[in-house]
Amino acid sequence: MTEVTGAARTAFDYTMPSLGADMDEGSVVEWLVAVGDRVERGQVVARVETEKSDIDIEIWQDGVVDDIVVPTGPVVPVGTVLMRLTTTGEASPAVAPTAPEPSTLPPVRVDGERVRATPRARRLAEERGLSLVGVVGSGPGGAIRSCDLPDSDAAPRPAATRSERMRLAIAERMERSSRDIPHYRLERTVDLDALHRHLAEINEDRPVAERVVPAAAFVRAVARAADRHRELNGSWVDGAFRPGPGVNVALAISLRTGGLVTPTIVDAASLSLDETMERVREFTTAARAGSLRSEWMRDDSTITVTNLGERGADLVHGLISPPEVALVGFGRVLERPWVVEGHVVPRRLVQVTLAADHRATDGASGSRFLATLARFLEEPER
Repeated sequence: MTEVTGAARTAFDYTMPSLGADMDEGSVVEWLVAVGDRVERGQVVARVETEKSDIDIEIWQDGVVDDIVVPTGPVVPVGTVLMRLTTTGEASPAVAPTAPEPSTLPPVRVDGERVRATPRARRLAEERGLSLVGVVGSGPGGAIRSCDLPDSDAAPRPAATRSERMRLAIAERMERSSRDIPHYRLERTVDLDALHRHLAEINEDRPVAERVVPAAAFVRAVARAADRHRELNGSWVDGAFRPGPGVNVALAISLRTGGLVTPTIVDAASLSLDETMERVREFTTAARAGSLRSEWMRDDSTITVTNLGERGADLVHGLISPPEVALVGFGRVLERPWVVEGHVVPRRLVQVTLAADHRATDGASGSRFLATLARFLEEPER
């Protein structure tokens, strides 16, 4: 929000929030307030479409709506003023824009023709030496988005569907990850028999809706291990590692329509197992119902967890989500023969993998992290 002070009132500009490190632009698909409405902190005021999903955005200021600046439809950059508010209290710094932008996308002349495109699409087109003339835009009003750009100037890409746009956005981000991040990968087999018994005791007298599943234990163990090994908890920015101020775990959730989203569990290392389970359940339910909230889609996640075991994969070799420096993957829990105190016995085992950035750490650091993570899962009482 940007403060505007006058003689008779104090006003704030409510701007398009950044709903993840890879978000440059978005469009309002539905306003849930109108001019003259009174709003309160935490109230959902609109639904925004990004390249990955529709997200409910909240207001963090009490006040009265003065003006709806951007109508539903136009694609606008992060930082664009969406709504003006007469305030009744202090503004929250959590929604302050980092870089205000124009609130409209006026057509610009390209090769003598008027073309409507997002700033990111124009920038990428310039970098690739492409012309925007003739490109079919998939954004509201026909605006050209970055995912609409062809690979060459010879064959413009037809408009992409929503699922296709999401996959293109994910592919572009993962291409950058694979190209720019020097990955190293480690894996470790973890015995989950003790954890299985521990969860069975916790869930014994609980209704199904309140039971704790292994996925929550995985997230909590990763958060606690990351808290012990801070060199794997943070971001690589401007050629240097920046440790996270806390452990903010991004949870990769696949969508029924295809693609995935990564809401963030803030201060995950401080949460109990039940609190972690509550977040996992809330995020998963909301993501698959298409009702994610902007407060969950943050750009300050410090490590990502992906669990493809529920999809049947025995092993997950993931790509780091920049600017993070680590991703932890969990495969399928399987009962297999395992040697315990010299005897071969059946055990519930899971393959845990670590993808890490070699600029920030090395194999020795990653191995210590996996050892700590395994210890937490194999000794759940800890």
